[in-house]
Amino acid sequence: MTSTARAAGMTTRFTELVGVEYPIVQTGMGWVSGPSLTSATSNAGGLGILASATMTFGELEAAIAKTKSLTDKPFGVNIRADATDAAERIDLIIREHVKIASFALAPKQDLIAKLKDHGVVVIPSIGAAKHAVKVASWGADAVIVQGGEGGGHTGPVATTLLLPSVLDALAQKGVEMPVVAAGGFFDGRGLVAALAYGAEGIAMGTRFLLTSDSAVPDAVKQEYLARGLGDTVVSRKVDGVPHRVLRTPLVEALESGSRIKSLYAAARNANEFKQLTGMKWTTMLRDGRTMRRSGERTWEQVIMAGNTPMLLRAGLVEGNTAAGVLASGQVVGVIDDLPSCDELIQSIMMQAHMRLKVLSSLG
Repeated sequence: MTSTARAAGMTTRFTELVGVEYPIVQTGMGWVSGPSLTSATSNAGGLGILASATMTFGELEAAIAKTKSLTDKPFGVNIRADATDAAERIDLIIREHVKIASFALAPKQDLIAKLKDHGVVVIPSIGAAKHAVKVASWGADAVIVQGGEGGGHTGPVATTLLLPSVLDALAQKGVEMPVVAAGGFFDGRGLVAALAYGAEGIAMGTRFLLTSDSAVPDAVKQEYLARGLGDTVVSRKVDGVPHRVLRTPLVEALESGSRIKSLYAAARNANEFKQLTGMKWTTMLRDGRTMRRSGERTWEQVIMAGNTPMLLRAGLVEGNTAAGVLASGQVVGVIDDLPSCDELIQSIMMQAHMRLKVLSSLG
């Protein structure tokens, strides 16, 4: 493909909602989705999303400013609504005129309402039909539906079953809301399949992590490229909840280790994360109580949640695959190149238009 070759745009309710050329979303991946990757995705015609969960408030403020300096296209910020300073981050998004806010965990009705009152498009990520119906009733503008193939925190139901169940549940409630499919997508065939189900776009994490615009160390990218379809595992030993990651010696050790050792390692990592971000123990405990009240996690899982940021940072930032964890979707097994975001999106869209043309010929 030459640099002058451009795929035709594709208009769906989702592209119209967020103001992008193509119905492709780069998900907010902690330690990965910074200003460079986010702006590259948006400049290529998709929707880039900054991941703020692993950023301090000051780092998020700087990341938004940097992204705005790199692109004049729409981009989003991913927020953890259960974070103690979630309200301040929402205010920052509004103040900086960020067009889209997405929620990775525990969206709250009052935060959604405040964002919408200021014209911000709200797009939670959900993993069950009932959650889609709930956030729709709270005023969410669209949802990202991630099936079990997806990397990071994931659920047990495959995208091919979860997606239609969500679409049917929304239709039964009379809700007209754009649905974006995530989990297992990497090319134009997947986009067309998602459209056939009734989705209005796709979201990808691992595929964008494996681009030349991603800041993940090259040696780590090569580790991903060497993997096959069976080289991921859904582990509860990383942070107490299902987490799809690459199989590594560390992950195997966590899986075979004792519960006491896992809790001790998690507490140690939680302390390291506290020191790295400047977060106070009282703040971390308040976050833990919030998760407990919401019914999302047990106290053991709250403690183990300290594992996630530090283990991911070791692998994805420091390049220490022996001491870190590498979140990954199953799609890693079919990826063998590192295109730019623009090259990736163009190839997806060209293939999608070609497949749609072939399908239309079937009558």
